[in-house]
Amino acid sequence: MHHLNVDIETFSSIDLKKAGLYRYVQSPDFQILLFAYSFDDDPVRIIDLAQGEHIPMEIVDALADPLVIKHAYNAAFEWYALNKFFYSPLEQWRCTMMHGLYCGYTAGLGPTGEAMGLPQDKRKLGIGSSLIRTFCTPTKPSKANGMRMRTLPHHEPEKWRLFKEYCVGDVVAEKEILRRLSAFPVPEQEQRLWELDQRINARGLACDLRMVDGALAVDEQVTGELRQEAITLTGLDNPKSVQQLTKWLEEETGEEVENLQKGTVSKLIGKLDEGKARRVLEIRQELSKTSTKKYAAMREVICSDGRVRGLLQFYGANRTGRWAGRLVQIHNLPKNFLSALEYARTLVVDRNVDMLKFVYGNVPDTLSQLIRTAFVAPDGRVLLVADFSAIEARVLSWVAGEHWRLEVFKSHGKIYEASASQMFGVPLDRIVKGNPEYDLRALGKIAELALGYQGAVGALTSMDHKGELDEEKKPEIVTRWRNANRRIVDLWYGMEAAALEVMQTGQPVGVRGLIFARESHYDTGQDFFTITLPSGRKLYYAKPFIKENDFGKPALHYWGMDQTTKKWTVLSTYGGKLVENCVQAIARDCLAVSLVRLEQAGYETVLHVHDEVGIEASDAAELDRVLEIMAQPISWAPGLPLKADGFATKFYQKD
Repeated sequence: MHHLNVDIETFSSIDLKKAGLYRYVQSPDFQILLFAYSFDDDPVRIIDLAQGEHIPMEIVDALADPLVIKHAYNAAFEWYALNKFFYSPLEQWRCTMMHGLYCGYTAGLGPTGEAMGLPQDKRKLGIGSSLIRTFCTPTKPSKANGMRMRTLPHHEPEKWRLFKEYCVGDVVAEKEILRRLSAFPVPEQEQRLWELDQRINARGLACDLRMVDGALAVDEQVTGELRQEAITLTGLDNPKSVQQLTKWLEEETGEEVENLQKGTVSKLIGKLDEGKARRVLEIRQELSKTSTKKYAAMREVICSDGRVRGLLQFYGANRTGRWAGRLVQIHNLPKNFLSALEYARTLVVDRNVDMLKFVYGNVPDTLSQLIRTAFVAPDGRVLLVADFSAIEARVLSWVAGEHWRLEVFKSHGKIYEASASQMFGVPLDRIVKGNPEYDLRALGKIAELALGYQGAVGALTSMDHKGELDEEKKPEIVTRWRNANRRIVDLWYGMEAAALEVMQTGQPVGVRGLIFARESHYDTGQDFFTITLPSGRKLYYAKPFIKENDFGKPALHYWGMDQTTKKWTVLSTYGGKLVENCVQAIARDCLAVSLVRLEQAGYETVLHVHDEVGIEASDAAELDRVLEIMAQPISWAPGLPLKADGFATKFYQKD
């Protein structure tokens, strides 16, 4: 078996970051400028396609040769782009970025190399972006550049020379990253799953462009009206300005306004009588509900065939391996609560603002709730939407061996009610939603969502969005939940103790079917704390060590991406967080198994979000089969009770 490492530089008039890979490559003016490659251990060579050079035939043949494995950093780009001009089967490609994410590193060739300690010339760290802007994107015409629309090699020969060096350097860096990770291989099932992910992304999801354009037009009209009303009421040049509006409100109401955050605005509205100040705050509240950025993103991404592509990022959450949303960010779409979604969509398509106001009142909020519905089933097809029922709670119960919870999931599945019953000793049949005598279901729900990963009073407060819990009773609720779920509590402390033992002794430790270990390869300088999941996949924590945490206790620390600062830095963990990582990772693996099974059964998955899948089908009757496939037992998870619910629809929505 031979190996071909590849990096390309390209031009397109389409904005790659906004429109995504597929529309970018599908542009008629898309062009490959540079092709850098290394065959096996040969030095890196570069082909200057922009200046008339041609890729050697032996390399063209290698792109299609099953005995040659192709490697690239973010291989989805090279694979899709090269297949516009050549033939190179997807299953022959390996993604070094995915390999790095699998091993706990961050995305991005430069940041990953830096995190691994690859030697880098600090002077060149920013040059790549500058050169890409120069040669890979359209140029703004000016007198200084001769009114040209793009920069070609002969316009900037010295920069072009640097660009070729930069392209060669990317192959060198990619090969070194691959070498350092070679002792920690990606499992075969993950490689196959990456390939499936590329097929799903390339397949795309149908989008109703009339709906998108209607929503943008309606929003522009309504937003303009609301802003003008606010200007008239306040006399301010810019009522969106926090500073200007705060001062005006204080003068109008005679009260100090702490801030204009969402919660503060709601409280102020509740305190004020009808009048200018209240109406201005209501306008601000309405304007905050608008979500036209999602519609605008759809407009950017949609391809000529009416489909949006590239919405999913494989291993986007690299700690657990879960997918992340890209471009339109389908992982955080607003929920919909409108009762007449189809009628609302019709009014938006027709741009009937007056009727939207009359029927639904708050138009920006209505547009927000309709975002999902812009994704549709094509004519003659139906969208099947199916999701696992309480998948994280099921996996947590299964890993911990919390038997009473497993019995709940094997029978009625009402975990919120059952949890409240266990906590307070109230018969299950007396705990129903809205029961004035035993209104414990909401409490059970909050406790379940907040406390499973070692959360305490603070977690309850964060999850209590409606303020339903008495502050003084929160410590008691935490204690009652933990007493009812002793095996889960044991799992927290068992995992924490196992992690410390592994770090102290260097020997692997097993916990409830999970294997904790220290894996190092000193020739390449790679050092990991790992957790082997039931599926055989591993979770990686780079450069692990023990030191005291903020509570003065010895704790596992490692290097990773801080989700708040987005910087590569030292992070700490504890038992509950390790449990959360493992449970979410196993739930992700359950979804992965279902995606593979559905594809093998001939179903065309077009989207998936957390524990939910969307499938284009020819008949709504296929839903039962889809739900059956998702509920099938998994060989590596004996005794894990899975269940899926779903519905058939013309457009994407929350049931």
